[in-house]
Amino acid sequence: MPLNLPNQLPAIELLKKEHIFVMETGRASSQDIRPLRIVILNLMPLKIITETDLIRLLSNTPLQLEVEFMRLKSHVSKNTPMEHMKAFYRSFNSMHDQNYDGMIITGAPVEQLPFEDVTYWDEFKAIVDWSKTHVTSTMYICWAAQAGLYHSYGIPKYPLDHKMFGVFKHSMNEPQNQIFRGFDDEFFVPHSRHTEIRRGDIVKVPELTLLSESEEAGVYMVMARNGRDFYITGHSEYSPNTLDTEYKRDLAKGLPINKPMNYYPGDDASKTPLVRWRGHANLLFTNWLNYFVYQETPYDITQIH
Repeated sequence: MPLNLPNQLPAIELLKKEHIFVMETGRASSQDIRPLRIVILNLMPLKIITETDLIRLLSNTPLQLEVEFMRLKSHVSKNTPMEHMKAFYRSFNSMHDQNYDGMIITGAPVEQLPFEDVTYWDEFKAIVDWSKTHVTSTMYICWAAQAGLYHSYGIPKYPLDHKMFGVFKHSMNEPQNQIFRGFDDEFFVPHSRHTEIRRGDIVKVPELTLLSESEEAGVYMVMARNGRDFYITGHSEYSPNTLDTEYKRDLAKGLPINKPMNYYPGDDASKTPLVRWRGHANLLFTNWLNYFVYQETPYDITQIH
């Protein structure tokens, strides 16, 4: 089944070229089915790229999804055209009275700041608190995962000596959990971050379940409220060339950056990156939508609480 997306969203044409089935609002309205309502709080600076990456993964499901985008009132994006923001994004205030089956909160390039110094910290906290009574299940990615765990459970973050940058092997601590349906015993995930959360802090909190980690990259996936919240420190949604683009961008700026680990064949940056996380990424999003959104959300969306 397709995704129901706003007409003219740039991701539609990009994904049609990949033969991914997306449906614009006009056609979807003729289907006699309640689509799952998914809201994405996109905090990444290059919003169109992130939209496309996430929609690509959300499309791999037999469920019809209605995707909406949320923006912050307390922060103005400098890297996405204002016309795009006005056309496809709504403020949190305008969505406050709505309920959603699922929510995704992305990472943000503010991880080296203390949480309280982020200009939109108060609004972020308000959205997290709102999601707990207005959304069936929320997926927090990278900085959002750290920020959500800090706000809700007091889990601190720690600076890294070197950026965690590359594609790393992970394992499951609770392979019977439905989020891992179809996973191999080991799987790969891209990471790109300057800070970390630590196992010792997670296991001290009984409300949190450490589902997956990596010997190299540390904590990867934490679950709370029986799957109503997933905190994910990596970037399964990344396209094949995202780490390559980040690496060459930082090199061009003269910033200190190591080559992404386990990414280029033979560690040769002139070669096409080796993609080893696509299967895991599709399973992660499909399992989340199926087991923790679709099978848990009420038919009457107003009954979410």
